[in-house]
Amino acid sequence: MKSYLTILAVFLYLGVSAQAEDAERRRNFNTNNDIALREFDAVSYFKESRPLKGMSKFYHHHQGITYYFANAENLEEFKKSPDKYEPAYGGWCAYTVALNGERVKVNPVTYKIMDGKLYLFYNYNSDNRLLKWNRDIKRLKAAAEKNWKAKMH
Repeated sequence: MKSYLTILAVFLYLGVSAQAEDAERRRNFNTNNDIALREFDAVSYFKESRPLKGMSKFYHHHQGITYYFANAENLEEFKKSPDKYEPAYGGWCAYTVALNGERVKVNPVTYKIMDGKLYLFYNYNSDNRLLKWNRDIKRLKAAAEKNWKAKMH
């Protein structure tokens, strides 16, 4: 009986711990009603010439974040390696994370794939931050990595 209670306590602890981690991820992710990428298909950024809108019938919850996909094939591809397809910096503007660590909304069709990772950028009112990012990628990427780790976690 004692071992049963110990096992139950471990499972309860793991469940509560996972829920807390999911809640923290949701706070750090750029979502709309817990849906990432404004419903764009994360896999399509890598496979298509432009990102495709996902559909609610092809969805997947990954550690507290919901993703929509354009088709079942992309959904299955995401399930195999979600870390490969999740956007850098929680889907916030990479340029602004680099400047000051702030979370700024993005235009989901303004993006860059570098080193196998998806980076998204603010692009509204003639302020395309991808163009600014491209002027000094190496320095900005290093600053974004540092700021993301320091301020977001």
